[in-house]
Amino acid sequence: MPNIKSAKKRVLVSEAKRERNKSNNSALKTAIKKANAAIESNADDKEAQVKFAVKKIDQAVAKGLLHKNNAARKKSALAVKLAK
Repeated sequence: MPNIKSAKKRVLVSEAKRERNKSNNSALKTAIKKANAAIESNADDKEAQVKFAVKKIDQAVAKGLLHKNNAARKKSALAVKLAK
């Protein structure tokens, strides 16, 4: 455990950020998996699922969880699967 006050605070802040990032990443992955499953099973709400996944991807970029090119690649892959 650190002795310096600012180092103690960094430990607390970084732990809070880690938990937040973990939660956001989990929600993102779940949305993408649900969209892919909806496309595979040809569900009635597949367009809505893909739209929700794209929204989550854009939010992840805004929060700094994904690079913009990575997000573009994920969105493109979803769009291609949906179009088939």
